[in-house]
Amino acid sequence: MMNENGSVNYVKAAAAIVIVSLLAVGLSFLAGKGAVKGSAAAKEEGALSLWNEDAEARVQLISYMEAITDEGNPDYIPPERRIAVFDMDGTLCCETDPIYFDHMLFMHRVLADPDYSASDEELEVADRIFDFINTGKYPEGMDTDHGVGVATSFKGMKLKDFDAYVKAYRDTPACGYEGMTKGEAFYKPMLQVIDYLNANDFKVYVVSGTDRFIVRGLCDGVLDLPPSQLIGSDERLAASGQGDEDGLDYTFAEDDELILAGDFVIKNLKMNKVAVIEQEIGVQPVLSFGNSSGDFAMDQFTTSGNPYRSLAFQLCCDDTERENGNPEKAEKMRESCAEKGWIAVSMKNDWKTIYGDDVKKKSEPDREFSEEMLPEAAEEPAA
Repeated sequence: MMNENGSVNYVKAAAAIVIVSLLAVGLSFLAGKGAVKGSAAAKEEGALSLWNEDAEARVQLISYMEAITDEGNPDYIPPERRIAVFDMDGTLCCETDPIYFDHMLFMHRVLADPDYSASDEELEVADRIFDFINTGKYPEGMDTDHGVGVATSFKGMKLKDFDAYVKAYRDTPACGYEGMTKGEAFYKPMLQVIDYLNANDFKVYVVSGTDRFIVRGLCDGVLDLPPSQLIGSDERLAASGQGDEDGLDYTFAEDDELILAGDFVIKNLKMNKVAVIEQEIGVQPVLSFGNSSGDFAMDQFTTSGNPYRSLAFQLCCDDTERENGNPEKAEKMRESCAEKGWIAVSMKNDWKTIYGDDVKKKSEPDREFSEEMLPEAAEEPAA
């Protein structure tokens, strides 16, 4: 800039440069904000695409997410408090082909593994599981008895070998479906929910009644979650060289490996889920997803006295065409949700697909195990 004498006015020139620079920064900031909003909207638009658009659970979850991620909204939740907990069997994956994955794994171990000789106690548990398969009624005390059976039947196995064993079994064909393995029997719409939560800065935990190490093996490569966020029922671990020494008297050696010690610790259901959430997460969740009364305690803990807006969802097994649904059980779950203020998810009406369009339910499922595989001693207990 020139003054009246034709010389440069350096003060005015410097001021002009500053103003131009500030304008450029401001426009860049606004453009950046617009880009962030645009990408978030695009991400949300494609979210939960396997859900019917008018599904109440989808509508509620998206509305919830819009509120709790908006810093100007009174329902805003800071990222460090965005905790979601999911049951696994019947919530994220199939539990009706014909029964829970961990129960099928146990049956395979004691009835079909040529390298293992089952104890009478383990065979008796297998016999009672056949009753469950045939009647649909879960035997009293089976939660603990099955947990003990899993622990004893794999006693002494290295943890890394157990993981490989679980993964080898999960890769076998699903009994009741064409085009799917046991490990692929995850509900695709629910996997989208986990992806959606991850994308919105949630920390997602699986809190399952299945053995913790079975959960890890089954979910590895399927759920985008680290092992530390996969919680289940517990059995004791030991060092390979520990023998009968107590853990307080033994020091892990350089050549030691972790093995399954054969002792069942706790079944992670009902109130035990609440306890383990507090013990391992230490933060009250704001979202809970389950499918049975075994998850009610977790749901109630999530939605009771929470300083942040919270929701609980319960899956209803009402699809008899694409899944092995139970309409009567589903209706009871809907009634429970209405009573407690939770959100019911209809597998039949809310989801466009369950396992993918290439997977077809068999008219007659394969029977992997039969009572004939039981020794007579297990079939006819001594009087």
